[in-house]
Amino acid sequence: MRETFHLVPEAVWTVAAADLPYAAASLESEGFIHCTDGVDRLSVTFDRYYAADERAFLALTLDLDALEVPWRYDAPGSPYPHIYGPIKRSAIVGLSCVVRLTDGRFSALTPTWRRPDADLKTT
Repeated sequence: MRETFHLVPEAVWTVAAADLPYAAASLESEGFIHCTDGVDRLSVTFDRYYAADERAFLALTLDLDALEVPWRYDAPGSPYPHIYGPIKRSAIVGLSCVVRLTDGRFSALTPTWRRPDADLKTT
């Protein structure tokens, strides 16, 4: 399993149809879904793009090997894979709440669900 994370506002995730593949808004606007490998890099990504956004956020843990759509690292050696299509639900192997500091920055992930057969890493 090749694990990566995707950040999503909780309100967006809550209204997404549970019986359909997940498609972030960036898929339509940019042609791909943004992801980040590793919690350390995820914290940097969160602070850079979402610290000022007061909404609650979730981190989806994805299995890149389980996707049925293309994905790739567009910048060689980067920890930021791009997924070029909707994410089938079975490729989502975990869900965590993003815990924030009082200034909005990333503090930690609190796992809330994981697929029972998924051997998840937390690094």
